[in-house]
Amino acid sequence: MNCATEVSNLDDHGENAPQDECGVFGIWAPGEEVSKLTYFGLFALQHRGQEAAGIAVGDEDRILVFKDMGLVANIFDESTLNSLQGNVGVGHTRYSTAGGKEWANVQPMLTTSPNGVDIALGHNGNLVNYLELRDETMKRGLVKSGNETVSDSMCLSLLLADGVGEDTTIFESARALLPKVKGAFSLTFTDGHTLYAARDVHGVRPLCLGRLPKGWVVASETCALDIVGAQFIREIEPGEIVAIDEAGVRSARFQEENRNGCVFEYVYLARPDSTIKGRSVNAARVDIGKRLARMWPAEGADMVIPVPESGNPAAVGYARESGIPFGHGLVKNAYVGRTFIQPTQTLRQLGIRLKLNPLREVIEGKKLVVVDDSIVRGNTQRALIRMLREAGAAEVHVRIASPPVKWPCFYGIDFASPAELIANITDSEDPEIMAEVIREAIGADSLGFVTTEEMIESTHQPRNELCAACFDGKYPLGLPAGNPHAEAVKKLLSVDS
Repeated sequence: MNCATEVSNLDDHGENAPQDECGVFGIWAPGEEVSKLTYFGLFALQHRGQEAAGIAVGDEDRILVFKDMGLVANIFDESTLNSLQGNVGVGHTRYSTAGGKEWANVQPMLTTSPNGVDIALGHNGNLVNYLELRDETMKRGLVKSGNETVSDSMCLSLLLADGVGEDTTIFESARALLPKVKGAFSLTFTDGHTLYAARDVHGVRPLCLGRLPKGWVVASETCALDIVGAQFIREIEPGEIVAIDEAGVRSARFQEENRNGCVFEYVYLARPDSTIKGRSVNAARVDIGKRLARMWPAEGADMVIPVPESGNPAAVGYARESGIPFGHGLVKNAYVGRTFIQPTQTLRQLGIRLKLNPLREVIEGKKLVVVDDSIVRGNTQRALIRMLREAGAAEVHVRIASPPVKWPCFYGIDFASPAELIANITDSEDPEIMAEVIREAIGADSLGFVTTEEMIESTHQPRNELCAACFDGKYPLGLPAGNPHAEAVKKLLSVDS
């Protein structure tokens, strides 16, 4: 997707950790401090992207955009926000899964229609027919032929603006364009007068609608509604576009829904205080922890500890179900984001201690159950286990609140290639055999993880309405053309598309 990176997406051990998509926010609220409310909304969505952020505010006459690389709190200050005056705004926090490193790829995108209408757009998602859309922008002369650096979000912005004319509104342009866009997208966009929001037909990424006393808000997650004091009204439905202005909320379908929401939102991506399709993310994670305890007990263990912060709810569930005491054995440095320092050998030796440090007096001599949200390459778990043993842990039993990641995601999460994923060190699909092989590789005393079925049951969503491609290799939206990882997956799965 159009979210560029200025820094490495490797963690402190070279782990290609699961990285979020982006976060989008939109507000229509005349008389309110729109830019500051957008700022707070983006602050709540910072976990969805920490590489860049931007805010666009419109006052009907013009749209002002301010965006830059870095965290929300570092980009915007009081004077900047005061300069962004208007009644409608869109905001974006960025993590890149496609698109270049250039500042130009930071969102919101600002484009102008042939008849002079400015449009600011924020995009959360990843498009599988990006090359087709890029070719269309070149065919129309919107970008220079052969320009391969234009991102999927820029393609969306250019095509949306190009469809606006004297007799065609932005709403009509979007309804004509979006059925041709394949893949995952949650959009907020504005012409400086009206706020628009749209969600792909599969509803891969979340998007919700909230009510303010004097306006409306749309956001990637309900936690962003909470922070600005908006009342949750409903989700934007898959295949739906809404327009919000002084006339209220207008809605139309551009395509019939075929829901395939991302199950990994429940496992890791979304904040635990968010709700997706009526299910509390925190409750889903606690339930996964309980299932882990039933499936993979740890007899004789002294304490359950989470890998903070994303492992906390599942660890609580495991402790409740097993009766093993819950404790905090790891301290997280809350101020460590992605480092701008290159991971030299010296820094690699510091390893996971940059982010986590053990509480020796809590874990020394203890048989620990360590609960983490996911396992990708296994480098982080391997380093963590070594660190806990050095701190005096007698035994380390690892429990993972999702199945091992086996396949790349092409819908907005940045996972490694199949060959780099630890789940693929064995050909066995038997959970016990796979657990034993991975256990030996990471050096744990035991290892357990939930099955895909147990994970999905914890979401309270129908199996046929969720995408679990990164776990089971079933890609409901298809695979993108021209992507080397996708080509490798096609060969492994023996599929044509």
